[in-house]
Amino acid sequence: MADYTQEKIMLSTEDQTAPAPDCGQLFMGFFVLGLTGFGGVLPMARHMLVDKRRWLTAAQFTELLGLCQFLPGGNIINLSVALGMEFRGLRGALSAILGLILAPTICVVLLGLVYARYQNEPLVEHLFAGMAAAAAGLLLSTGLKMLAPLWGKWLQLALVAAGVIAIAVFRIPMLPVMLVLAPVSIFICARSKF
Repeated sequence: MADYTQEKIMLSTEDQTAPAPDCGQLFMGFFVLGLTGFGGVLPMARHMLVDKRRWLTAAQFTELLGLCQFLPGGNIINLSVALGMEFRGLRGALSAILGLILAPTICVVLLGLVYARYQNEPLVEHLFAGMAAAAAGLLLSTGLKMLAPLWGKWLQLALVAAGVIAIAVFRIPMLPVMLVLAPVSIFICARSKF
């Protein structure tokens, strides 16, 4: 990941990425993301980082998210720290993570108070069921967008399918699946570059 910024500079004219953000931009970008992405931040993170602010290309986002999924902890939290660290070091990582968690923390505390008081009301039950359905739809949409850089790369798509089948159909925990598929994926990608 140390070459990420250098790669970004080389790709900036070709892929039209924006200049590296400062700490204030990292904070505000992730603050808005945390404030608006309640119930599922991944789809909005991709939109903000790739489409709107152009801090990353679609391929860079997919690669960085893949790394962050392999690390322990929340994917988006890992992504904010990794991205902030890459662009602005420790200050950037702190800016991004604080921006990401500030608004949701306040919202969760307030919603927890409301839910504790009104949890048995039918309107509240329907509200939470609707939010869950919307989050699932956003997640599916983002998954399809993340597959775009892999179209035509049939071996990589087969690895994605193997991971989905192993986890969703056979109910194998994610960690063993990642421990098997990550080295295989790295090997295949390394061989395809030569």
